[in-house]
Amino acid sequence: MIINKNTLSLFSLVLVLLSPSAFSLQTSHYKQLGPLFKHVASKTNYTEQELHTLFKEVEIKPQIIETMERPAESTMTWTQYRKIFLTEKNIRRGAEFWQANAEALSRAEKEYGVSPEIIVATLGVETRYGSNTGNYRVIDALSTLALEYPRRSKYFTAELKNFLILTDEHKLDPLAVTGSYAGAIGLPQFMPSSYRHYAVDFSNDGYSDLVNSVDDAIGSIASYYSRHGWKPGQPVSWLATGVNSSADRLLVKKRKTDRPLNDLLAKGFTLQEQVDANSRVGLIKLKGDEHPEYRVAFDNFFVITRYNTSKLYATAVQLLGEEIKTRVQATK
Repeated sequence: MIINKNTLSLFSLVLVLLSPSAFSLQTSHYKQLGPLFKHVASKTNYTEQELHTLFKEVEIKPQIIETMERPAESTMTWTQYRKIFLTEKNIRRGAEFWQANAEALSRAEKEYGVSPEIIVATLGVETRYGSNTGNYRVIDALSTLALEYPRRSKYFTAELKNFLILTDEHKLDPLAVTGSYAGAIGLPQFMPSSYRHYAVDFSNDGYSDLVNSVDDAIGSIASYYSRHGWKPGQPVSWLATGVNSSADRLLVKKRKTDRPLNDLLAKGFTLQEQVDANSRVGLIKLKGDEHPEYRVAFDNFFVITRYNTSKLYATAVQLLGEEIKTRVQATK
């Protein structure tokens, strides 16, 4: 069990250490629920009393806090991480998914400019193409993190509000919606705020359904990337060689490009492909088991990090997508 005591309240620390199983939420213990209920009631058809009644059915799950303290992206090397996602099975299933949904993927590319391999690989990394969407009740996950995870309480409180508004907008049973331990929903694992702002009705049935509709998931991922600045036809990242340890001072500090490619080429970097030397890039470093891997990341790479902030995640999506595309092309 890995616990960072600096990020947990005394009460939540006790919960994790002494309460391995879930227990019912007591609304009287959490004064912040009053303002939350009032806000949600002002935006929805829920009344404050209905929300009080609803939350009597909510459970606090201490194991979620423990899981939040040890995400894979912060504990694994790139070598370990890529072995999870860049597998023969994941590549094969990705190619099959592409072939089965070619029309929707082609339509998404035309409408949003996002490459099919990036959409498919995102689904592959997130939920293995919809086969693993999570089995936590979303209301439990978000309530646990909003109320018992101080470090990110503000964020998860906002997501809990968005979730309740979402269930009202889509006429969903808030106790029946399941997802990840962090409260992400459906095939593409959208957080409730992203669901409300970026999900699209790509199947044209009058309803954006990220749980059951593959078309809606495909269109919504493309919508998300497009709205965050995806540049059609532009690269994601390329492996850099001719790099030594002094390159660490050039590493990008924020999740956006910070220099022209010329700056790196002038220092002896070489890339696997050629591109306009004035292109904006950012240098990233991935920790290997023995040696680091340096990659030159373009704007599209940092668009993927808007989906998940991890450099490992964005690189896995890119490389899985490339392998899937190669597999699909080989079958034509």
